[in-house]
Amino acid sequence: MTENVLGKRMKSLRERRNLKQNVVSEKLGVSPYQLSRYESGKTKPDPEMIASIAKYYDVTTDYLLGASNTPRPIVVAGQEINLTSEELELFNELKKHPIMLHDLASDPERKVKELIKLYKMKKMFLEDDDEDLGDGFGTLKD
Repeated sequence: MTENVLGKRMKSLRERRNLKQNVVSEKLGVSPYQLSRYESGKTKPDPEMIASIAKYYDVTTDYLLGASNTPRPIVVAGQEINLTSEELELFNELKKHPIMLHDLASDPERKVKELIKLYKMKKMFLEDDDEDLGDGFGTLKD
């Protein structure tokens, strides 16, 4: 690993949860100093510790190590699907409208990605409509 993906992701996960290093280090069974060294990339945890960190933060080891940008697998209709971070964000928006997700039993990944495309198009058209409407009066010439 040429860059410190593991350390950056560990730090980001901790900070997003508003956790102090001493709290996380205690849960993981390491000193705050050691946790700091992991987060800064000065040392790398062993595979067992990486697994413990992933379990603690409820993410995959692939995510921690930079092999995936999805913190945990997305399972739809009993099948794991792969989404980019942007697609995952949009999918989470779509989940607020369960009626849109009713028919995902067959080929859920393709259908979720189609829904995401439709959502993006809808959003784009609504933004265009807002720009076109202006104040509703158009421009008047004297």
